[in-house]
Amino acid sequence: MASSSARKTNDQKVTSGLNNNVTSLLRTADLDPTEIKRIVKAALEEDLRWGPDVTTSATAGQNARAVAEVVTRRPGVVAGLPVALAVLAAVGLPQNATVMLHADGERLAAGVPVLRITGSLRKILCAERTLLNFVTHLSGIATATRAWVDAIDGTDCIVRDTRKTTPGLRSLEKYAVRCGGGSNHRMGLGDAALIKDNHILAAGGVTAAIQAVRTAAPDITLEVECDTIAQVKDSLAAKVKLILLDNMSLSDIRSAVALGRDYPATRFEASGGLRLETAREVAETGVDFLAVGALTHSSPALDLALDLID
Repeated sequence: MASSSARKTNDQKVTSGLNNNVTSLLRTADLDPTEIKRIVKAALEEDLRWGPDVTTSATAGQNARAVAEVVTRRPGVVAGLPVALAVLAAVGLPQNATVMLHADGERLAAGVPVLRITGSLRKILCAERTLLNFVTHLSGIATATRAWVDAIDGTDCIVRDTRKTTPGLRSLEKYAVRCGGGSNHRMGLGDAALIKDNHILAAGGVTAAIQAVRTAAPDITLEVECDTIAQVKDSLAAKVKLILLDNMSLSDIRSAVALGRDYPATRFEASGGLRLETAREVAETGVDFLAVGALTHSSPALDLALDLID
């Protein structure tokens, strides 16, 4: 079988370049253009690995042009539009071919156009599914995050994500959480320390694990996951500044927060088994954060579609 690169037609090749507008939008969103370029290129090449788009080549003339819009089919919070622009740039559409009609983070009704594209029909159709895969997935995360943020509105609690992300898409999924009004927990294993149950077992106890991490990385942010009130007491005695209360009952969460009143520098995060319908009740215990892994591992895609309008 011939390689995908050998079988692509000139109008369906994947380029490695991003125009200045896309690069600027990605940087403004705190996304690394080099990383997004790599992700987009891989996604497009996945679609083209068996050859060019035979359906489009058969039905759309070589020089055919069109106007298309990406439209919401359901209400929600949009996210990923700069990534959509990166996809369109990667198939060779020029900078002036695309207009963003709304911005990431906006809550929109159904039937709202968010992006207008003018240019080669073949290139638009080649980019369609990849573009929508990114935007529907990221908008789904942003929409789900906004629901959690709304659920605890008026409390001092903040919704945060976790590292339960799709391999290779962490920066994008965490960006979508920010679009929905949430906050990011650590991005990886090296920007903060999180002592979990297996680390506690490996070190021989909570206090020993805390001492080990502080010795190895004294300047890094340290969080300790606690399953019991006894572990909370040990962590407070060690002056840990961030304590994660894992799968605790509401009663135990309240007890932990009460213990923390003697340690005003310490903040608490609730995690494990959290549900949207009880989010406010947990937030009102006095915890500072809700860690919601479902934002990135279980949010349904928001329905958007690409419609040709001319």
